[in-house]
Amino acid sequence: MAARRPVDDPSTPHGTGYGALLRTAGAWTFLLPALVARLPYAMLSLGIVLLVHQSTDSYGLAGAVAAVAAVAQALVGPQTGRLADRHGQAAVLVPAVAVHAVAVAALIALARSGAPDWTLFLAAAPAGAAVPQVGAMVRARWVHRLDERPALLNTAFAFESVTDEFTFVVGPMLATGLATLADPAVGLAAEATLTLLGGLAFAARRDTAPAPTGPAAPGDRRASALASPGVRLLAGAFLGLGTVFGTLQVSITAFAQDAGAEGLSGLVYGLFAAGSMVAGVLYGLVPWRSGAAERMVGCYALLVLGCSTLWAMPNLAALSAAGLFCGLAIAPTLITGYTLVETLVPAGAKTEAFTWLTGAIGLGLALGSTAAGQLIDHAGARPGFTVALAGSGLGLVALVTMRRLLLAPAPAPRTVARGGAAREEAVGTAPRG
Repeated sequence: MAARRPVDDPSTPHGTGYGALLRTAGAWTFLLPALVARLPYAMLSLGIVLLVHQSTDSYGLAGAVAAVAAVAQALVGPQTGRLADRHGQAAVLVPAVAVHAVAVAALIALARSGAPDWTLFLAAAPAGAAVPQVGAMVRARWVHRLDERPALLNTAFAFESVTDEFTFVVGPMLATGLATLADPAVGLAAEATLTLLGGLAFAARRDTAPAPTGPAAPGDRRASALASPGVRLLAGAFLGLGTVFGTLQVSITAFAQDAGAEGLSGLVYGLFAAGSMVAGVLYGLVPWRSGAAERMVGCYALLVLGCSTLWAMPNLAALSAAGLFCGLAIAPTLITGYTLVETLVPAGAKTEAFTWLTGAIGLGLALGSTAAGQLIDHAGARPGFTVALAGSGLGLVALVTMRRLLLAPAPAPRTVARGGAAREEAVGTAPRG
C-alpha cells in the first residue's frame, strides 16, 4: 500500500481549491446542518454575558458565569471527542444537544427569577460541558473523506476556519441584536434551539462520518492525543488565542457601553471576525511552500502585534479598525494549528486532538473573559484589552522556544515485497516543519 503523501508535499497533484473541495461526494449533506449547529457557538458566551449583566449589573459576575461554561466545555469537550472516535459521532451528539438545551433553559429561568448567584454557575457548567463539538467532528469527517486526496486537507481546514469566523461574525451580531431588540434571554433561547436542531440533523448524516474505532480491548490502553508534546504545545498556543476571544467579547461590550453605543458591540466584534474570515479565505488559496511550523509562528506573531494596539484606541471607530487588523491573524493561525495537529496523532484520535484545541480556546476564553471582567469592574474598559496581549504574548513565547515539538514523528518503516524483491517503505505522514 502506498504511503500517504504529507499535506505540504509539493509533489501532490493540483486541484486543491475550494471548488474541488466542495465537489467532494456527500460534503454538503453534513456541511449545511453543521453550519446551523455551529452558529450558536459564538452566541453562548456573549449571550451569557449580556443576560447576567442585565440581571445583576456586574461585568465581573457575567464574565465569571461565562467562564464556568467555557471551562466546562474545555474540560469535557476532549472527552466527548474521544468518545466520538470510539463509539461514533451520533452516539455522542444526540444526548449532548439535549442536555445543552435543558441547561440553557435553566440558566435563563434562574437569571430571570433573581435566583442566587451560585445557581447561575450550576446551570452554566452543564450548558458548557454539553456544547456539541461539531467543528472538530466536521474536521474529522474531512480527514476521513479526503484520505486519498491529502492535498485538499489544508484547503478543508481553511474552509472550516472561514466557517468558524463566519459564525463569529453572525453569532455575536445575532445575540446582541436579539438582546437589543427583544431581550438577552431571547438570544440565549435562539442559541439553544439552533444547537438542538442543527446537532440532531448533523448526527443523522452517519454515512459521512468516520467509522468508530470501538472500545479498547482488554489490556489495550490507548494513549490520549494529549500525550503528544506537539499537541500540548498547540493546545497552549490555542489557550492564548482563546484569551483574545474572551477579552474582546467582554471588553468591546464594556467599551461600547461607555461610549453610549452598547448596541454596536456585536458589530465591532463582527468586524474583528470578518477580518479573520477574509484572511482565512485568502490563506486557503495560497499554495504554501514554507513549513507549517514556521507559518504558525509567523501568524501568531502578527496576532500579538494586533493585540498590542487595542488598549490604546480612543473611540469605537478606531477600535473597529484595530480589531479588524487583529482579526487578520486569527484564521491563518487556526488553519495552521489544525493542519499541524492532524499530523501528530494516529487516525483513531483525530476528533479528540481537534477537540483539545477547541477546548483550549474555550478555556482561554474563560480566563480572558474573567480577567478582563475583573479589570473592567475596577479600572474601566480600556485596561481590559491588555489581557489579550498578555495571553497571546505567552503563547508566542511557547511557540518560539519549543517549535521543534511541532514536527510530526518519523514514519515507522515496514518491509514490503514487490516483484519478488523486498524493500523497506515508510508508512504514515512524513515530518514537516
